[in-house]
Amino acid sequence: MDKPKRRRRIKSVADELVYKSREAALAAVQIFNNPQINFKSEIFIVIIIIAWTYLLHAYFRKNKIEYRYYNQKGQRKYFAKTKAGAYKHWELERCLNDPKSPIDKDTANNLRFLIGLRHEIEHQMTNKIDDYVSAKFQACCLNFNHYIKKLFGDHYGIDKYLALSLQLSSISEEQSDELAKIDELPKNIKRFIEGFDGELSEQEFNSPKFAYRVCFIAKMANRPGQADQVIEFIKADSPLAETVNKTYAVIKDKEKAKFRPSDVVKKMNEKGFSRFNMHEHTKLWKDKKAKEPGKGFGCEVSGTWYWYEAWVKEVDKYCQEHRDKYQ
Repeated sequence: MDKPKRRRRIKSVADELVYKSREAALAAVQIFNNPQINFKSEIFIVIIIIAWTYLLHAYFRKNKIEYRYYNQKGQRKYFAKTKAGAYKHWELERCLNDPKSPIDKDTANNLRFLIGLRHEIEHQMTNKIDDYVSAKFQACCLNFNHYIKKLFGDHYGIDKYLALSLQLSSISEEQSDELAKIDELPKNIKRFIEGFDGELSEQEFNSPKFAYRVCFIAKMANRPGQADQVIEFIKADSPLAETVNKTYAVIKDKEKAKFRPSDVVKKMNEKGFSRFNMHEHTKLWKDKKAKEPGKGFGCEVSGTWYWYEAWVKEVDKYCQEHRDKYQ
């Protein structure tokens, strides 16, 4: 194969790896944000590790760095292969360990945490780990978006396709107090998290590239008709921020409740509006253009539309005004 063709092939394979890497990362975030999936953390870890592996393979391919396992005898390389005859490429941890890896130390710490956690969960069923590792997941997503754009260009970024924030499960104040105890975690997961975090320096542990810790404060509207502000950002040097940094606490606002169209109709029926059906509901949201951005009545998750409580109240108000028609 002549050099121009070989260069085009190298570029072609690298491009394909980048596209697949981006698709995997998008899928991981969408799955984690899907309220209908309970096994989300475990699925997220597996897919996001694939995304990072392909991303580094693409980088090595682009820069002509060998990322296949081989044994060298003299001047000849003997490449390791699977039983089916395919080359054995480096796994993510081997990619990170290579001196030519472009990944910084804190980002690598984040990925090694996820790799270690995957090793624990793939051999034993887990539950309720979302709240304990979500800060690491958030950092992983932001790190991925940073590196895919840095290594291959801004047009590869995933931030233009979806919000990178992970939707966290709603918890009460009482439940948030219990999070620090991590009593519900399987013992092997608890030992792994405590062991991994304990080996990091304070600077490494506090790096936003290792765990993106955000303080969310519930703040309601002050005036009737004013939209609720779900998140309030606090300054890093504020007393509250200092408290958060000292205790490593993650305070999360309650996630907005989501309702399917059938749920909204059912709620109206339960209030006595028995004639209000799906047809009427569809007609109503179209007339009010309720799905337009900025309305704040709902959101789309993995191709499915969900309505917020604000829309349920709007529908209730409409039914009350047309009581004779729907009762």
